Amino acid sequence: MIPKRFRPAAIAALTVALASGSMLAYSASAGTGPEAADRATSEAFARIADDVLSERTQALVEDQPGRRQAGQTPAKTRMSAQLKKDEEAAISSLRSRKTRLADLGEAYTGADTRVAVDRATVTGGKATVEVTEQTTLTYKKLRGDEPETTDFRTRYELKLTSKRGGGWELTSIKSRDTGPVAINEPVATKGKVVKDDGNQYPDGTPASTKYPAPAKPKAKTGGAYDYAAMAKYAEKHWSNYNPAYRKFNGAGGDCTNFISQALKAGGWKAVPGSTSDYRNWWYDGTRQSDSWVGANEWAWFTLSNQRAANLANVYQTDVGDILQLDFNKDGSKDHSMMVTYRSSAGMPYLTYHSTNTYRKSLASLIASYPDAVYFAYRT
Repeated sequence: MIPKRFRPAAIAALTVALASGSMLAYSASAGTGPEAADRATSEAFARIADDVLSERTQALVEDQPGRRQAGQTPAKTRMSAQLKKDEEAAISSLRSRKTRLADLGEAYTGADTRVAVDRATVTGGKATVEVTEQTTLTYKKLRGDEPETTDFRTRYELKLTSKRGGGWELTSIKSRDTGPVAINEPVATKGKVVKDDGNQYPDGTPASTKYPAPAKPKAKTGGAYDYAAMAKYAEKHWSNYNPAYRKFNGAGGDCTNFISQALKAGGWKAVPGSTSDYRNWWYDGTRQSDSWVGANEWAWFTLSNQRAANLANVYQTDVGDILQLDFNKDGSKDHSMMVTYRSSAGMPYLTYHSTNTYRKSLASLIASYPDAVYFAYRT
């Protein structure tokens, strides 16, 4: 997404006694100002986050004999009553998503979720913790040529409260990313629908999400653009950002900036001019056109300059093609992604920024957002 238009001292008072394998005690004499958590405290917070996020991930993995299924036994992490209720609902939602994925011919045989603490502070008996989750899911070979894995990296903020007698209680866990939810993350409540402003732009035609779709293949190389080079660029930089470009990971997100880089790597030429005119598309190191970073502006540029045409069905997208989503049907596009792999059975796999994701199947997107409006572009 992108705009529509566009060490601090250790905590001496924290004792490092762990409870229930992932908790630690907190001294009543702690100061009232924010303090950076020491290493042992941060590691304990990482275990708490890992416990919750791994539980979510396992809700998506194919059941295997002898392995505990998500939600079968209470999680180690102590939670507030409301958060416990919310997490139970999240696990139920993810199980339903697993069923929808199975109906679309997709399953996962294994998963690896790891969590690192980016920042942790404690004020009195309250803690705020920012973490990054790195998860790899292994595709089950149902059709034979699925990718080996899908990977994503997403960021969360946790809130915790110290409890009398020792330990921490998790009261909140919220994503800090702005793109589509990670495959192991429940979909947030729908936001307010924005009224159409009445302005006329080349918005394009929504695509059907019915599977399967009539094939519409294209040559990956040898034409005006090198689609294989686009995919190679995206898969190289999905997690390790290219330092030659600025990041736009704030409120707007980096998704359209990322696909613009990949399209340029495959041969798209700049169109110079003012930054605000959507008919222009360029990046010069210090500035860029709105169409380089804005989801709506990119679509307007692309269609008005005939760089791409809309496809009738999302499953017709091939390597180097672009998919955009309008999550809440308010007439404004929210997110941009590139297809970097397509199976022989006709399943596109997408790579994108915000949330940073590698080879996520189109099926998993539709399973998460069945009511969104989708726009598919043949580049």
